[in-house]
Amino acid sequence: MAGESHSRITADPNVCFGTPCIRGTRIWVSLLLDFLDNGTTVEELLAEYPQLTVEDVEAALLYGRQSGR
Repeated sequence: MAGESHSRITADPNVCFGTPCIRGTRIWVSLLLDFLDNGTTVEELLAEYPQLTVEDVEAALLYGRQSGR
C-alpha cells in the first residue's frame, strides 16, 4: 500500500516548481491537504476534481502524515 501510495505522488522540478503533485495532474498535495484541513470532504474534493480517485486523496493524506504535515 505505501509503495502504491507514493507512486501516486510526484515531484518534478519541471512541473509546478517541483511541488509534490498527484501523478498525471498539476494538483498539489498541499492544496488537497488544505481543503481537507478546512472541512472539505473527500466526496466534495472528488466532485471538484473529477480526475482524482479516492486512492489519490488517500495517498495525499499518507504523504502529508509522513512528511509531518
